[in-house]
Amino acid sequence: MAEPTDNKAGIEQFQAAPQPQQVRVEDIPDVLPVLPISNNVIFPATITPVAIGKPKSLAAVEGAMTADKLIVAIAMRPAGTEEEAAESAEDLYEYGTVCSILKLLRMPDGTMRILVQGLRKAKIEAIAEQEPAIRARLTIIEESAERTREIEALMRNVVELINKIVSMVSYLPDELRSAAMSIEDPLMLAYLVATLFRLKIEEKQRILELDNLTEKYRVLLRILNREVEILEIGGKIKEDVQTEITKAQREYYLREQLKAIQHELGETDETQAEVEEIDERLATLELPDEVRTEAEREVKRLRRIPPISPEHQIIRTYLDWIIELPWRVSTDDNLDLDRARNILDEDHYGLDKVKERIVEYLAVRNLKHDTHGPILCFVGPPGTGKTSLGQSIARALGRQFIRMSLGGMRDEAEIRGHRRTYIGAMPGRILQSIRRAGSNNPVMMLDEMDKVGADFRGDPSSALLEVLDPAQNNTFRDHYLNLAFDLSKVLFIGTANILHTIQPALRDRMEVIQLSGYTTEEKIEIATKYLVPRQIEENGLNADQIEFTREAIQRIIEAYTREAGVRNLEREIGGICRKVAFKFASKEGRRVVVEPDAIPDYLGPQKVFPEVARRTSVPGVATGLAWTEAGGDVLFIEATKMPGGKSLQLTGQLGDVMQESARAAVSCVRARAEAIGLPADFYEKNDLHVHVPAGAIPKDGPSAGVVMATAIVSCVSEIPVSNRVAMTGEITLTGVVLPVGGIKEKVLAARRAGITKVILPARNENDVKEIPDELCKGIEFVFAEDIGQVLDAAFNGSLPIKRPKVHA
Repeated sequence: MAEPTDNKAGIEQFQAAPQPQQVRVEDIPDVLPVLPISNNVIFPATITPVAIGKPKSLAAVEGAMTADKLIVAIAMRPAGTEEEAAESAEDLYEYGTVCSILKLLRMPDGTMRILVQGLRKAKIEAIAEQEPAIRARLTIIEESAERTREIEALMRNVVELINKIVSMVSYLPDELRSAAMSIEDPLMLAYLVATLFRLKIEEKQRILELDNLTEKYRVLLRILNREVEILEIGGKIKEDVQTEITKAQREYYLREQLKAIQHELGETDETQAEVEEIDERLATLELPDEVRTEAEREVKRLRRIPPISPEHQIIRTYLDWIIELPWRVSTDDNLDLDRARNILDEDHYGLDKVKERIVEYLAVRNLKHDTHGPILCFVGPPGTGKTSLGQSIARALGRQFIRMSLGGMRDEAEIRGHRRTYIGAMPGRILQSIRRAGSNNPVMMLDEMDKVGADFRGDPSSALLEVLDPAQNNTFRDHYLNLAFDLSKVLFIGTANILHTIQPALRDRMEVIQLSGYTTEEKIEIATKYLVPRQIEENGLNADQIEFTREAIQRIIEAYTREAGVRNLEREIGGICRKVAFKFASKEGRRVVVEPDAIPDYLGPQKVFPEVARRTSVPGVATGLAWTEAGGDVLFIEATKMPGGKSLQLTGQLGDVMQESARAAVSCVRARAEAIGLPADFYEKNDLHVHVPAGAIPKDGPSAGVVMATAIVSCVSEIPVSNRVAMTGEITLTGVVLPVGGIKEKVLAARRAGITKVILPARNENDVKEIPDELCKGIEFVFAEDIGQVLDAAFNGSLPIKRPKVHA
């Protein structure tokens, strides 16, 4: 940014200098030596001192002194350097000023000091010589200095702005005003202003190159107006700062006098009383040694800092956090095992594994009181009671309950807090929640752990590594407090719908408990004991006004919901209650017993239809079992053949792994065509198309391999697959059936769909043993080791299969 120059001697020199010589154009030679000028531009009608030290510049001056003392001064471009300019003319501007050397002073070190007077503006047409000095062929440019009315107005504006700048800047001499007002030549005034004010090289060069005098003045006016605006802002800032300093000094002296007066009167000011109150509160608290030492140090700082200082409030807030955190305040656990079990059974139906784990924890606490709290993670489909289970655990233990949602969290400071150097800093949500709970051993539920994000602000999952590590969290340090807080007594419970999106290191720190979906029988019990009474109460009804039969609840489950949890079931029950409540509010109501036949009157036409029998009634369709984030589900694989040859088309938005499974299934069936009872050349004469419906939903995974092979065999043999059979398993090229995951969820999906026979890989037999017997009731399990066993069970022996000996 250009600034007014503080060069009184330069102004006096300008005033004392002789008027520019009147040199005729024809008296100036066509070729003149070139003097490169760095960080400056010499204008016509100005006198400027120049220091010279480079060989080519010295040679140029020597050549001019031996001739007519004329030289052309040209500014170097900002990208160039003086060293480069001394060797080449490539970094010089095209326009410069023909100057006359008035004085020359040789220095002892070989350099020169010259005083030059600008004469005429010139343009370089060509470089005539490079050695020993740069010599250029010039074109002299005549400039008009006609003083029109517009020029007169511009000159007055320039003089007015110069007067304003001089009045605002104390170090500028008054001679600058008189120098500007005494110049009648418009061109001389423009060049005077451009010389005496510190402008950028580009701005000075533009003023020199402009041929139109009006444009020169408009550029100068913009620059001077900018300077005036900057000076006004600077003056305002200086005035405000001075006012603040004066005010602070005055308040300081007054407060010191007030302290002295209060001391004489035996009184204490409010600030002192506030500090004394903090001191007393700290004395009554049981704090760790490190915390007490830091708090006392901050109290001493608070006494020394005046209340008007921003640091005073920062320290006060910090001390408030130290005082209000429950460093050694705990709630007593209720260790009655029978009571805890009853509470868990009252609030939730089923979930025996979770309840057993909580009762085990209480039993250990009975024997060892200083045990650390477990880190549990409930993983299961939505609506299976993960979050509400945490509330029941807190009630069973007699502890405070805190729920912290992690879904969408992307800032690490949400967990660890902000450092005190930031404006508005505060502790992280972990310590904020503990402060609200008022005890250091609450049940803290970290909800939606699988939906934590990460960006430039950090990774909250990484910040949770220390929080959820029993070996480290007894010395958890929040960035704001920077003091060790013991989190080992907190019972952390995480919830997630899926596990693979949770950071592996974080997943390793938690004890994962899987919550599968509910069966129809379990949903009926949950609805009868929990959902129906809750919805009756929430909609302003009572048991004398509405009653749901078990058959009606079953009809809602089977015909209006398709889910692993019970959220949609509760919504449908709530919809029926609202319609009944409307009737009572309209004075038309009477006691309602909701029967299965009346369900469509309340909820409309049936929404969910059993599709297994209908979809598998034609050849080429097989029923598979899939695992999703919402639990298990049935998956229909369709295959068809068309005249052609050796072409396989896959549709249904399949992932790479699932596409590879389909190709492996085709190759497996082709290799065993004769053993299966298919024509050996079926692929030579037909194109195959495998499709997985619900094409808008992405699908991936290897567990559909046996289903695809079965669908292809059904399509080619034109024999339909049994509509009561579903299957899952990965297939290899040799026909081996490999194990897959999510068996419990898939079995539940088969049960909901009315499947009576489930084909599973032989290696998954142990997984079935872990499923409760009531879930397996009515289902026949076939454990297959090769594709022949799968086809035999799927077609109920309808295919003439000759199974080869296959080794896994």
